[in-house]
Amino acid sequence: MSDKPPCCPSRAPVRECENVVKVWYDTRMSFPYTESVLRRKLEQAARFYWQTRRLQAMSQKQRGKSDAGTRGQVTGGRQLDGFARLVEHICRKAGFKKSEIFFDRAVPIPGYYRPQKNWDVVVLRDGKLVAAIEFKSQSGSFGNNFNNRTEEALGVSRDFWVAYRERVFGAIDAPWLGYLFFLEDSPATDRAVALADSRLPPLSGFDGTSCLRRYEMLCERLVLERDYTAAALLLSDKSTASVRDGGAAVGAMRFFSSLYAHLVSKS
Repeated sequence: MSDKPPCCPSRAPVRECENVVKVWYDTRMSFPYTESVLRRKLEQAARFYWQTRRLQAMSQKQRGKSDAGTRGQVTGGRQLDGFARLVEHICRKAGFKKSEIFFDRAVPIPGYYRPQKNWDVVVLRDGKLVAAIEFKSQSGSFGNNFNNRTEEALGVSRDFWVAYRERVFGAIDAPWLGYLFFLEDSPATDRAVALADSRLPPLSGFDGTSCLRRYEMLCERLVLERDYTAAALLLSDKSTASVRDGGAAVGAMRFFSSLYAHLVSKS
């Protein structure tokens, strides 16, 4: 489809022209994937994630390197490249060229509290930042890492938006900032995590929460407080690579539709 609305003949009725433009606009703004197609693409990305983790763990074991627990499957990196490729496809559907889409270390983004930060996906146009996405994942160790992930997410967004305020991205319009968390789907994910005894009790909403619910609350609040434009929480079974949303407000369709709409508005 053309990136520009169709031209009507000079003698065509105004209402007819309006209808033609409306059809073009509605089609242009509609997310290109149905729910089932998006789910299939997410499962492909999840399958790549689990396969890559297993291969990296085997490779490290053969080389005689052994990290504690599942750390050997994490330190190799690149497991989430399947999701980066999905984002690339969505960007292309929205009218961006492959040369405007960058993965991981290709284009470090300047910060305010630190010189630069490597984002997982960066989208540029005419030398200006259009979108940036951070991917994170967790498999196993469900009672740990949540505080670290929370601090990372908040620190990254704070650094980003202060740098934006200082106009270091070459853009006046706010870029689209996304946070996608990929979590192993298992019985332990839904198990309540104990809170430490304290004379200063946490907010009541955290009482009896599982790892899944805590990550859902994190993603919801990251958007509510405008730390990120959109956030997604995806769960996947490592034996089947099935994928499901971690909550209605942090689902995949909402996340990627938001990204697509922003990209189309800039293309």
